[in-house]
Amino acid sequence: GETTDFELLKHQLSDPDIKDAQIINWLHEFRASVVYLTKELEQLVSILLKLPWLKRSREVVEEYLGFLGNLVSAQTVHLRPCLRMIVSQFVPSRITIREDDVDISDSDDDDENLSENFNTCHRALQTVARYVPSTPQFLMPILVENFPFINKSERTLECYVHNLLQVTVYLPTLRLQILELIVEKLLKLDVSTPQQDIEDAEETANSSDSEEKPAEEGLFDMEEDEERKGNKVASSSSERMAHPLAERLDILMTILFSYIKDVCHVDGKLDIKNTKDLYRDLVSVFDKLILPTHASCHVQYFMFYICSFKLGFAEAFLDHLWKKLQDPNNPSVIRQTAGSYIGSFLARAKFIPVVTVKACLDLLVNWMHKYIDNQDTGANAYCDVALHGPFYSTCQAAFYTLIFRHKQLLDGNLRKGLSYLQSLNFERIVMCQLNPLKICIPSVVNLFAAITRKYQLVFCYTIIERNNRQFIPVVRSGTGGDLVQTCTNPLDSFFPFDPYMLKRSKKIIDPFYQFWEELSAEDLENLKKPIKRGTSEDEDDDFLKGETPQNDGVVGIAPNSYESNTRSPVSSIGSPPDCYVPY
Repeated sequence: GETTDFELLKHQLSDPDIKDAQIINWLHEFRASVVYLTKELEQLVSILLKLPWLKRSREVVEEYLGFLGNLVSAQTVHLRPCLRMIVSQFVPSRITIREDDVDISDSDDDDENLSENFNTCHRALQTVARYVPSTPQFLMPILVENFPFINKSERTLECYVHNLLQVTVYLPTLRLQILELIVEKLLKLDVSTPQQDIEDAEETANSSDSEEKPAEEGLFDMEEDEERKGNKVASSSSERMAHPLAERLDILMTILFSYIKDVCHVDGKLDIKNTKDLYRDLVSVFDKLILPTHASCHVQYFMFYICSFKLGFAEAFLDHLWKKLQDPNNPSVIRQTAGSYIGSFLARAKFIPVVTVKACLDLLVNWMHKYIDNQDTGANAYCDVALHGPFYSTCQAAFYTLIFRHKQLLDGNLRKGLSYLQSLNFERIVMCQLNPLKICIPSVVNLFAAITRKYQLVFCYTIIERNNRQFIPVVRSGTGGDLVQTCTNPLDSFFPFDPYMLKRSKKIIDPFYQFWEELSAEDLENLKKPIKRGTSEDEDDDFLKGETPQNDGVVGIAPNSYESNTRSPVSSIGSPPDCYVPY
C-alpha cells in the first residue's frame, strides 16, 4: 500500500525536462522487469508510451525501440496502445502558437527532422510486427480512426498518406485495405470539388490581383523528372490550386501516382509481377469504390495511369469493364457506368492502338445488334431509359469512341476504313425503335451525326429533328411562370476521363491523354446547322463543355399534345414517359 515512491517515479517520467541519461536508465530498468508490467500497471505503461523519445538522441531511440520489442513480446495486452502511439506520430506534431493572446493549436510544418522521425516510426512498427505476428489485424482499425479529417492542413494529409503507403511496403497483407482507405478519402475530396467549382476558383484567383502567397513546401520527392534537386513536391505558386480541397486532392493524387510508379518499376524497368499484383488490388478498389460513385472527376485516373504502363493492362481493364457491362445480373446503374468508362477510356487513352479500338467497337456493336434482335419483337421495344439504360450507355460509348477515333480508323486505307465502319451497320442502331439518339447527350449526337453524314454511313438528321419535334416549349403556370428546365441528359451519364484539372498531378497524366482537337472548317460545314458546341477555344475546353443544347434552362419540354399525329408509325409503340425522369 506504500505508493509514494511509485508516484514519484510516475512524476519523474512525466517531467517534460527529463534528461536523456535518465530516460536511458529507466528504460534499461524497465526492459529487465518487463514481466511485471501487467494490465494492472496500465497507467505506468501509458506514461512510458508518452515519453518524447523521437526528438531525443540516437541512444534514447535505440533503447526505446528495444523496450517496445520487449514490452509487446512479454505483454501483448499493451499491443494496441503501442500501435496507437506509433501511428499518432504519422503526422507532424501539434504545437501551440500564440496569436493576439489566443492559443492556436497547429501542426508543426517546419520540423526539419520529420522525414527521419517517420522512418524511426516505421522501424518501431516493424519491430512490433516481428514480435507479434497478428499486428496487421490490430493495426488496420487504428490506421482508419487516425486518418486526419479532409479539412486538416495539406501537410498533415500529405504526411499521413505517405506513411500509410510506406506501411504497405513491409506489411503487404494490408495493402488492399490501405489503398481502399486512401481512395475512399480521396473520393470524398473529389466529389466535394466538382469541376465547375475548380474552374470558378481558378478564374477568381486569376482575376484577383492579390499578392501571391509564398509557396508552401512539400515534404517528399514526387517529381516525375529527376533533374529537380531537393525533396519537395513542386509547389510554386503557379502550381497551387486556388480551391483548397482541390489543392489537397492534387498533392495526394501526386503521391498516389508516384507510389504506383515506384511499386511497378524496379531499377527503372517495369516489373510485370509487381505490376500485376498492384493492378489486381487497384481493380478491386475500383469495383468497390469508384464504379458506384457517380461523377467523380480525378480519382479514377489511378486506373488510367497503371494501364499506361503496358497494353496488356489496358486490355485487361477494358475486358473487365466489358464483362460488367454485358452481365445482366449487375445493377443497371453499374452497367451504365461501365459503359461510360469504356467509351471514355477508348476515346482518351493515347496508348490504346487502333487495333484494340476496333476490337472493342466490334464487341460493343455486335452486342447492340443482338440486343435489338431480342427487343424488336417484344412488348418493351420503345424508347425508355428505365428499361434499356445499359443499351443506351453502350450506344453512347460507341458514338463517343467513333467521334474521337474516326480519323485513326480511316487513316492509311480510306476504302478499307470505310468498309469497316459500314460493316458496323450504325444505320440499324440509329433507326431502331429504341431510338438511342433521343437519349444520348445532344453534343455527342450532333458530332456523331456530322461525322456519319460526312462519310455517308448514316443520315441522322431526320431522326434528330423528329425527336426534337416531339417536345414543344412550355411554361409551367403553377410557379408564377417559371420556366421548366429541359432534361438533356436522361441517362445521367458522365465521361469519367474528361480533362484532368489538377495542376501538379496533371503532368503525369497529360503525356498519355488524348485532348479534343478543334473541328476543322471542313468538318464544321458538315454540320447541318452551325453548332458551336463542337468547337473549343483551347485544348482543355472539351467538346462536352456545352453538354446541353442552346435552349437549356430557357424552355421546358412537354410531350407534344399532337404527338400521336406527328410521330412516325415506327415509334408509336407506347408513349414512354422518358422526359419526366426525376433527377
